[in-house]
Order: sequence, then C-alpha cells, then structure tokens
Amino acid sequence: MTVFNTFWKIIRKYRWLVILYTVLLVSFGGINISSNNNNTTFSNSKPSVVIVNNDLEVGLTKNLIDYIKDNSEVITLKNNEDALDDSLFYREVSYVIYIKDGYRNQVLNGEVPEIEIKTTGNYDASLADIMLKRYLKVQNVYRKYISDEDQLIESINDSLSENVNVEVTSKLDQTKEEKVSRYFNYASYSIMAVILFIVCLTLSSFNKKELKLRTIVSSMDYKKHNRLILLASLCYVVLVWLVYVILGAIILKVNFLNLKGLFYLLNSFIFSFCSLSLSLLISTLVNNKNAVGGVVNVVALGQAFLCGAFIPTEFLPQSVINIAHILPSYWFINTNDLLQKIEVMNTKSIQQIVINILVLIGFSILFIIVNNIVTRFKNKS
Repeated sequence: MTVFNTFWKIIRKYRWLVILYTVLLVSFGGINISSNNNNTTFSNSKPSVVIVNNDLEVGLTKNLIDYIKDNSEVITLKNNEDALDDSLFYREVSYVIYIKDGYRNQVLNGEVPEIEIKTTGNYDASLADIMLKRYLKVQNVYRKYISDEDQLIESINDSLSENVNVEVTSKLDQTKEEKVSRYFNYASYSIMAVILFIVCLTLSSFNKKELKLRTIVSSMDYKKHNRLILLASLCYVVLVWLVYVILGAIILKVNFLNLKGLFYLLNSFIFSFCSLSLSLLISTLVNNKNAVGGVVNVVALGQAFLCGAFIPTEFLPQSVINIAHILPSYWFINTNDLLQKIEVMNTKSIQQIVINILVLIGFSILFIIVNNIVTRFKNKS
C-alpha cells in the first residue's frame, strides 16, 4: 500500500496536466462535430470531381471525359499534387481521376488500363466512384466484341444513356460514424500524452537515486516492485480511460453499449494500457524530469502526426504510413477507421480489427519485457 498511496500523492501534484489535455481533447472533439455536421439523406446530386488527363483528348479518352462532365461537377485546379491534396482535405472536391498517357491506345489494343483516383471517402466520392466504375465496366465488356472505335463509343453511350433506378439499402450513418472515429483518433494523442507525462513524471520520483538504492537493498524483488508500480499506474490509466469514454459519449451523443461501440471501447482500453507499458519503459530509461517533457512530446506528438490522429491516413504519403506501422498509434487509429466503415459486424468484417488489437497487446507485452530487462541491468550496474 505504501507504493500505491505514494503514487497517487505524486499524481495529484500534476493534475493540471490531465486537465489541460482533457480540454484539448474536448476542443478537438467540438471542432470535429461542427465541421462534420452534414446531412446524409440521399439526393440525386452531382459530385465534385477533378480530372487530371495526361492523354490526348480524342476518341475514347474524350468520351470518358465528356461522360464525367455530364454526370459530375468538374472542378478545374492546378495540376499540382499539393493543391489537389489540399482541395480533398478541405472537401473542396470529393474525387480526383487520373487518366494516364496512352489510355485510349491501351483500350483499343484490348488492354484494361488502370485509372488512379484520390478520394475523400464521403458520400459524393462514393457517387463519383460508382459513376466511373459503371463507365469502365461497360467499356470493357463492349471492347471484347467491338474493335472499331466509333462503334465502340456509340455502344458505350447507348448503354449509359439508360436510366438507372437507385435504391439506398445501407442504413449506416456515415457522418455519425466518422465523428466517433475521428474523436477516438484525436483521443489517441491526449490519452498517450496524459499517460506518458503523468506516469513518467511520477515514476521519476520513485527512480531517485537514494530511493532506488533503498529499494535494491530491501527484501522486495525488483519484479515485485515493478508489478506494484504497474498496478498503481493501471488504476490511473483506467480512470483516464473512463473519463475520456464518458466525455466521448456526452460530446458525440452516442451509446457505446452495442457490439461496434464495445469494440471502440476495447480498442481504446488496450491502447491506453499499451501507452502505460510504454511510459513505464520510458521512465526507466529517462530519470531526469526535465528530459521527460521532451521525450514525451516527441513520442506522443510524433505518433499523432505520423499515424493519422490529426491528418487522416488517406492524405499521408505511403512512405509515412509504412513507417507508422512500427508505432502503436497506427494500429489503434487503423482499427477506428475500419470500425467506421463496417455496416454489419461479423467474423469476416472484424478479422482485421482483432489482428490490430492483438498487435497492440503484443506491443504492450514487448514494452513490459524490455522494461524488466532494463531494470534488471540497471540494478546490477
């Protein structure tokens, strides 16, 4: 009980840090809700699309561009990737279509050229995706039987001119799901920062030289000491997790007592425990209180930017995402993004989610093992 009580006495000294990061999370959550307050009712609207054409605008290529223009609102932007990414991020456009050089010739030669896209993943982008895939499917079918370009274009246009009745069968509220996912993604930074800061600063008091020497010469084994510290820290982590979950339920006005909600809660709890195990390792490696702040900022803030907490992963370069795979926050955020898109929870749909959660558990175990090894080495030295 001595270790436990001392731990909480020290935590009370740093309560303002907890309040600060909680206010940041509430602020981010409020901005997230206000910026995503969209109506998800289906309407026959035209999505905003940018066409980046690197082929000659003749024949089949021109026909594809004309079809897109007839069925969408084509926005003209500079052919600059940064400008296109910014427009997608700020929802000025929903869909970017890249037509490669040689597209027309490849189709006429019986090939199926790849058309690259960038998308916001929202309702308008889904409409644009359906529109483009419909055209390409019709084109690929007719090309198997028609080699003359003019006849091929005529057949494609005749088929596409037929009206299609659209029936919306999905009842998934994407706006609400996106709010929940973004809240937990934002929370990844607050959870990790508040746990790392408080636990590391608290344990730095336990790691003072005179106290460490007293612990070493006592009858208490270092593993038992670590377990007691872990237990006291775990109580603090559970409290932080509960506060952020309750805040999420209030801000988002959602009920987490369903299967998908329970996965959100499980994912956030495992991530909180993973942050705790990481903080125990950092506190063992870094004993200087002045250095703790810098290390925690690098670890927590760095993961927030690299893993998609502040900037959605679809807007991050692939090289950054590849690096993010070695960080716990990536797997936590990826699970939130997957949960957002799932309409029916079944064994197949949650397979990757379970894998992500197991990876987080693996990170936690790894940090605990390394912490024990480092502690034993330091005690011997």
